[in-house]
Amino acid sequence: MAKDALRLSVIRGLITAFTNEVVAKGKKTDELLTDEETLVVIKRAANQRKDAAGQYRAGGREDLVANEEAELTLIQKYLPALMSKEDIKTIAAAKITELDADKSKMGQLIGAVMKATAGRADGAAVKAIVEELLA
Repeated sequence: MAKDALRLSVIRGLITAFTNEVVAKGKKTDELLTDEETLVVIKRAANQRKDAAGQYRAGGREDLVANEEAELTLIQKYLPALMSKEDIKTIAAAKITELDADKSKMGQLIGAVMKATAGRADGAAVKAIVEELLA
């Protein structure tokens, strides 16, 4: 029963976040978000849970960490699967060649790889792989 209450709470929170995004975009409340906009909202909610869990962990509040991580697990079910590190490496290597990139163009390269992965890769993973390839 507690898990259903948690799921209900997460879904209500996401619906509220979707409504807030619709209003922020200047749309009417009965208009729908695009798939891309919806994914942005869900990713934002997931990142908020990750950040909150980190803050609670730093403050020694393991009881609250468990709740945030449980919510994060539920939210991640609505996100597409992330790319493997090998797939990211392949894209990054291609972009390095395409942009003739070196360490001075790392930010530009990370942006290009993130755009090529179309939101299916974690930014921290992309940054780590790009740094590894340029080392």
